[in-house]
Amino acid sequence: MTNGPVIQMPQRRRVVLLGATGSIGRQACDVIARFPQHFQLVGAVAGTDVEALRDVVERFHVERSAVVNPSDAAVLPSGCGRGLEAACEIAAMDADVVCVAITGAAALRPTLSAVDAGSVVATATKEVLVMAGELVRQRAQASGARIIPIDSEHSALWQCLRGEEMSSVRRVVLTASGGPFLTLPLTEFAGITTAQALAHPTWNMGKKITIDSATMMNKGLEIIEAHFLFDIDYPRIEVAIHPKSIVHSYVEFCDGAIVAQLGVPDMRVPIALALAGGERLADVGPPLELRGGPDLQFMAVDGQRFPAVGLARSAGERGGLHPAVLNAANEVAVESFLAGAFRFDELIPIVAEAVEQTPATQRASLDDILAADAWARQLVRAHVGHGVATA
Repeated sequence: MTNGPVIQMPQRRRVVLLGATGSIGRQACDVIARFPQHFQLVGAVAGTDVEALRDVVERFHVERSAVVNPSDAAVLPSGCGRGLEAACEIAAMDADVVCVAITGAAALRPTLSAVDAGSVVATATKEVLVMAGELVRQRAQASGARIIPIDSEHSALWQCLRGEEMSSVRRVVLTASGGPFLTLPLTEFAGITTAQALAHPTWNMGKKITIDSATMMNKGLEIIEAHFLFDIDYPRIEVAIHPKSIVHSYVEFCDGAIVAQLGVPDMRVPIALALAGGERLADVGPPLELRGGPDLQFMAVDGQRFPAVGLARSAGERGGLHPAVLNAANEVAVESFLAGAFRFDELIPIVAEAVEQTPATQRASLDDILAADAWARQLVRAHVGHGVATA
């Protein structure tokens, strides 16, 4: 879905930003503010933070805005919509690019609205393709929409693959920092606190993705995302731990050549590249100095330490509703851990239990996916307060 020609950017690209007040959304706003000659923010959606959205609307003179779940007492900006339908309407606006930075499954319906409108969809929300990759691909083919990744790893693969034939690719390798527990003894995992899990060594991200990085579920989800983004079979998608987070991913070709994308850990570079449709803008991020620079160490993933990677790969290979259940169960398990209801070492076993109970389905409709999502969430919530058998 991503290997088309680079779009020649018009003088100003009209941008709709879904998730305008989160980590990626704020950085996208920074990029738009730095390059006003290239970008105009015309639509903005927030999840709950009305005041932060108000600041965005006023700062960029945004035409249309919406808040999905505002409090009953919230005073919305003038003309601001309320609810998921309002968010979907904004996602379907006439725009040059719709940037999806909503966290988790909540991004599914707005993303589908943008895809159905035939937009260029720059997405930082891997969960959409995990839940409904086949459905998104079908709708993109029908509408002519183009999907461009913002995730640093998938942006790296996109950059490495531009101009290449997928038939010449031997494998793609997603890199992972290994998170904060790369060397922690396994006997200490049961005592990991939320503060420890949220202390990522290289990236500054939202809470959910930071916990996913600590379990390495994020890398498992990225395997499924890469499968749909680049139409590449699972055996050719691998993961390598690279603690310095300098090589964001790399591609090995059939002739033995390896092409990698390197850079300092800065999300503004992939954000700007996606918003610009593949055109590179000057001085988005600081350059990386390799002379006398960091050690580019790589290592294999320890399946005992990080079982989430193998679990996600299995769910992706099984297809049907398994990836949607994986994603939903993981979202609730992470929420429960952050709330103190689960131990860290209980997260992946409870997700695995949900995946194993998933009914077999060859082709899943949107209703099927939403029903499976709700079922998995209910299943995991039923474990809260009742204890979880760890594996």
